[in-house]
Amino acid sequence: MFHNVPESITKRMKFLEDLDSKDRNDGTPRLKRLRQIPPETGKFISILAASAPEGKFIEIGTSAGYSTLWIAFACKLKGTTITTFELLEDKVKLAKETFKETDMEDYIELISGDARNYLKNYTDISFCFLDAEKEVYGECYDMVIPNLVKGGILIADNAINHYETLKPMLEKALSDDRVDALIVPIGKGELLCRKL
Repeated sequence: MFHNVPESITKRMKFLEDLDSKDRNDGTPRLKRLRQIPPETGKFISILAASAPEGKFIEIGTSAGYSTLWIAFACKLKGTTITTFELLEDKVKLAKETFKETDMEDYIELISGDARNYLKNYTDISFCFLDAEKEVYGECYDMVIPNLVKGGILIADNAINHYETLKPMLEKALSDDRVDALIVPIGKGELLCRKL
């Protein structure tokens, strides 16, 4: 999956990594900051997505499409697609550019809008990556977990660097008897849940 990544994808990923780094370091507000995952987290979620059972793949919080590309690698391998949701129009525009420039449009459906307005329509979810505004994590968790297939995976970003904000949802997940769950210390911390 990672050994034959086309140049168009590595080039776009580098562009987004540089843009994200600039946003973090110069303090100038652009696109309300990309806040994208680091590359090691991308590889982590990609491997987990490739290991997910049959079902729907979703992402809550597209940003510029960086994490979506990592998941789309797995979708391409599995012959499926990912549906990703983004609320902010400027990020939707950037994500569309990302998917077009990398020729990954066939594996990605981008929905512009609040994922919470759509999640009730998604059952048989095999993989979900949650990386949105932290205030919606608990609600999204409650909407996704009942609709995960057996063995389905939910990963939530920022489980360590936003631990205090996410604590109610994290504690719920770690004690939820519907899933096996743990916090993985990679990137900014990933909550990993697998449906029983």
